[in-house]
Amino acid sequence: MTDRQSNNLFPIEKLDDLIRPFIVPPERKISLAKDYDPAYKADRLKKSNAKGQLQEGIEALAKYQDVLYAQSTHAVLIIFQAMDAAGKDSTIKHVMSGINPQGCQVHSFKAPSTEELNHDYLWRCSKVLPERGRIGIFNRSYYEEILVTRVHPEILEQRSLPVSAIDNDIWKRRFEEINNYEKHLVNNGTIILKFFLNVSKEEQKERFLERINRPEKNWKFSENDAKERGFWDDYMSVYEDMFNHTSTEYAPWYIIPADRKWFTRLVVAGIIYTQLKELDLKYPTLSKELHQELLNAKKILESQR
Repeated sequence: MTDRQSNNLFPIEKLDDLIRPFIVPPERKISLAKDYDPAYKADRLKKSNAKGQLQEGIEALAKYQDVLYAQSTHAVLIIFQAMDAAGKDSTIKHVMSGINPQGCQVHSFKAPSTEELNHDYLWRCSKVLPERGRIGIFNRSYYEEILVTRVHPEILEQRSLPVSAIDNDIWKRRFEEINNYEKHLVNNGTIILKFFLNVSKEEQKERFLERINRPEKNWKFSENDAKERGFWDDYMSVYEDMFNHTSTEYAPWYIIPADRKWFTRLVVAGIIYTQLKELDLKYPTLSKELHQELLNAKKILESQR
């Protein structure tokens, strides 16, 4: 990222320019290696100040979430995709720490169950979409079906699809299906924020070794994680293709540098805040009748001992 791109990112009230360095422009092709640096951070930002800035962002998010919940006309769907050890769990934990649990739901999507395999690939996500007034967070999502299944095409054999559905155009069709699906959600009041946490291969290795060397983190690592690392280049290729086909004006992708966790969290919080702010949310206004009912209730309460 250039110095120009890092200007005016913070404080939290001045975040309009925060989006530009990390968004995937719908109108052009991108290259992960050339266009997005996993270790990038805005030059004006320092790790020593990040904790306070993140707390400021969390407090601002909490206020907007309260109004979102009260107004109950929009829903927010936040999607996280990444390679293993990129920091999805910790980002969700830190950024959403001030959110009222009543208005937020987190769903992690692992390998599909038998029931889920008996439906189309969008079904398991569709049934847990956030209601109006709520924030829904997907830790992985339906995008796995155009990522993992492309790197490991043998997985398609487990999906019980008609033979005619598995052809050279399957990925093109799925890009179109996902774009139409997200357009439908947006048209009906759901704001979609899609984050790819862009960790470098070198940083992933260090985090994997830390998980092995620290007993309290052993549970987060398996031998399969190391094996999947051998497909790194394949994953980068399918991710790029995914960005180039599914970053749209109504649901763009944000590629967030993930080698510095403190910066990752700050940027994600800032983008969510910015999008909520643009909704121009307001608490519901009561009708004259309901307002009069409140006044009547007040008189009753004040007269009681």
